Amino acid sequence: MPDLANETPALVNETPALTDERVDHRFKGLPPDAEGLTVGELSAQRRNLFTGGYTTPVLALSAESVEHNLRLLETYAERHGLAFAPHGKTSMAPQLFDRQLEHGAWGITAAVPHQARVYRAHGIARIFLANELVDAAALRWLAAELDADPDFRFLCYVDSVRGVELMDEALRAAGAARPVDVVVELAAGADGRTGVRTGAECAAVADAVGGVATLRLVGVAGYEGTMPGADAERVREWLHRLVGLAADFDKAGRFDPSIGEIVVSAGGSEWFDAVAEVFEETPELSLPVLKLLRSGAYVSHDDGQYRERTPFNRIPEEGALRPAFRLWSQVVSRPSAEQAFTNAGKRDAAHDLHLPEAQVVRDARTGEIRAAEGVTVSGLSDQHAWLATAPEADLEVGDWIGMGLSHPCTSFDKWQLIPLVEADGTVVDHIRTFF
Repeated sequence: MPDLANETPALVNETPALTDERVDHRFKGLPPDAEGLTVGELSAQRRNLFTGGYTTPVLALSAESVEHNLRLLETYAERHGLAFAPHGKTSMAPQLFDRQLEHGAWGITAAVPHQARVYRAHGIARIFLANELVDAAALRWLAAELDADPDFRFLCYVDSVRGVELMDEALRAAGAARPVDVVVELAAGADGRTGVRTGAECAAVADAVGGVATLRLVGVAGYEGTMPGADAERVREWLHRLVGLAADFDKAGRFDPSIGEIVVSAGGSEWFDAVAEVFEETPELSLPVLKLLRSGAYVSHDDGQYRERTPFNRIPEEGALRPAFRLWSQVVSRPSAEQAFTNAGKRDAAHDLHLPEAQVVRDARTGEIRAAEGVTVSGLSDQHAWLATAPEADLEVGDWIGMGLSHPCTSFDKWQLIPLVEADGTVVDHIRTFF
């Protein structure tokens, strides 16, 4: 059979022309004088982020860092024999999905039906839903998508006999012609977020799948990122259990040869080195094994959560990701030598894991960009950042502050149209999100 791990999936239809959308009041930070232009027309003007009419606050993505990160994970996956379905919930940006597919991704991972619908609207041909799916309305939609397009491939989790029953009922009611491919989710520890806890329960769920015509068992999967007290030893132990579960199912004849390949999938953005290591030890099974990694935060990386936890800190010889986000806001108040305020707050910056990090200052008088020495973000209001300023802080009203952000998943979702900016400030594109 073809090597699906190294095959770039075709789009099911032409991606809708995001460049034809009109710029207007819906989009934060864009130049007021661009009102009425299409996004494509604005991008073609190659305006400067600082002098081209963009208003603060404005979130920017580094074009160079995004490209670097795409190439690095493509190379990493190839080097370790992994297929790659990056989690699209990080960005919900079809333009970035297309870039990820161009850089070798097998498909795109989703978490909920809405995300899968966005993916399909923008032509994604392979979707891995890393969640249980028991919503009858969503299953009706899925059945129609599968029946209408024989090239569309979809997989999702199952972790209970009851879930299998609900899926079967909904798919039969929908008159589904194609079975839905499912993987048994193994819980990451006894207190894991979701997933089956014991081997006997896993077998029961697999047998329930085998007993209905609307579903097809194609593998096993799970997510180690929410494992309580996760460390390298515990994560590797769980990954060995996951691989062993696939081998047990295969030995018991639970995989029909017609599926063509057995899927074994795991991997967030903190432990993909462990996934690569353990998946490399997968024993030979009766069918080829699709070793599917699902990390998503890499595309933008960050200046907080993943800067501290990326596996590349443990394996520096493999390379390093680059943070791509920078939130620019303007100093609007300098009431004392110890304090300043900018016009970006909780509505603009991720704050669920860490506060933004003041990194650089763009001088309002000269345009010079310098390090934000002595400037610390001490808190956020809805529309203001509170800055603590040490004596060495050179800061006045009107200066722009460039901040690094932590946690990409709650950074992208606050912005519908994000300038993609080269190092000299030239805006070369605008990234549309669909949350």
